Amino acid sequence: MISRQKYIKELLKRFEMESSKIIDTPIATATLPDMDEPGSIVNETMYRGIIGSLLYLTTSRPNIVFSVGLCARFQSNLKKSHLKAIKRILRYLKGTQDLVIYYPSGDNFDLIGYADTNYVGYLVDRKSTSGMLPLAVLNCQCIF
Repeated sequence: MISRQKYIKELLKRFEMESSKIIDTPIATATLPDMDEPGSIVNETMYRGIIGSLLYLTTSRPNIVFSVGLCARFQSNLKKSHLKAIKRILRYLKGTQDLVIYYPSGDNFDLIGYADTNYVGYLVDRKSTSGMLPLAVLNCQCIF
């Protein structure tokens, strides 16, 4: 079993998000970050610190991979909306600290991965990344 509850608590404390409200989803579906958004510029060092910490956390929390990857694209020319999006992920993690990845014991199990990696609806570059799913697990089945 893989748990990152302690790491998430330390992350929330480091970025002063311990008293924030819990939220149900890591990213809002109606509003996706855009490169040319109006707004004031924010502290890049703090944003990059949060992104780096969350990228480390994605190894054991596949439910935030898309959201963190999306926010990681905006590390220059940051606006308040980008910081708001990354803090939303932290608020989501606060409510899901107790989630773990459980691997059954023994050698005889199959790991099945699902991916929906079509970004054509993404407004920034409309690039599609279909078919890119690195898997380094034996006996793995991918369904696209």
